[in-house]
Amino acid sequence: MREYAELETTRLRNQLTDSTLAELVDELIPLNQQGWNKILKHGDLPRWSKGFHALPESAPSVVDLNASAIKIGSPDDTDMSGIAVKEALQLMHPWRKGPFDMFGVHIDTEWHSDWKWDRLNDAISPLQGRTILDVGCGSGYHLWRMLGAGAKLAFGIDPTPLFSMHFATVKRYQPDSPAFILPVGIEHMPSEMKCFDTVFSMGILYHRKSPIDHLIELKSLLNSNGDCGPAELVIDTLVIEGDETDCLVPHGRYAKMRNVWFIPSVAMLTIWLKRAGFKSVEVIDISPTTVEEQRATEWMTFESLPNFLDPNDHTRTIEGYPAPIRAVLTAQI
Repeated sequence: MREYAELETTRLRNQLTDSTLAELVDELIPLNQQGWNKILKHGDLPRWSKGFHALPESAPSVVDLNASAIKIGSPDDTDMSGIAVKEALQLMHPWRKGPFDMFGVHIDTEWHSDWKWDRLNDAISPLQGRTILDVGCGSGYHLWRMLGAGAKLAFGIDPTPLFSMHFATVKRYQPDSPAFILPVGIEHMPSEMKCFDTVFSMGILYHRKSPIDHLIELKSLLNSNGDCGPAELVIDTLVIEGDETDCLVPHGRYAKMRNVWFIPSVAMLTIWLKRAGFKSVEVIDISPTTVEEQRATEWMTFESLPNFLDPNDHTRTIEGYPAPIRAVLTAQI
């Protein structure tokens, strides 16, 4: 994996040099290297790397970034059996964000990330030609969908080592694609970047002890002088029902998650966004998270949403709080 990391760092440097992030190359490249140094020391890396290197060396005959399950290659592209490809991919268990289709093997991830994309894709500003940041991008599934929608550069940040491995598994088959994950958290990013036409924050806000500070930080990443129309934030987060005075602060865990701090109503979230300096706030979607959208599969065999809900009442979490509802909003600067 060290060779992949070095090649990817070179590709990242070249891409950044020809983008609105050019002035930040000397700050971002060391961050990328620091992130990969941690991955290369991870205790599970030998297992992940074994799966990565066991995958076909073949160039894929088809790449479809607009499919619900991002499609890389077909069974006819390799002499490896589907069973062998599947065994290699499962060495990188658990697969949480997707789905993907790799050489005919369907990776049925824990989350139907495609459903989230379908809810927002037609309602946000067109991504054609845009430079994009996805904060907490997970496996990078949505980065590929952003490229499929015409993005010029899809840049993600996520400190979870396994997610970088999942991204690398796809990226090795389209190495020159302008999509990258920087394996760090948002707190490590340079301040006041003002480089991105669209910033996505999906599933992050409720993990922040200071949600309004997070929104202000997101605003500082947006480029108000871009050529692709108004700079836009797309935010997906947990919400509760209620008016502008309602916000849930769990006593302890929420749906077995330790680090959930604030779950506002949509009305309160709208106020937060406006207080953080955003305008033109619009609600795109409000949907309950169902056990069909998030669940255990053979690709993620640990506990999932059905285990986090009251077994006798799926409108409540196991702790007795309202079950997860997610809202997607857009806001501009």
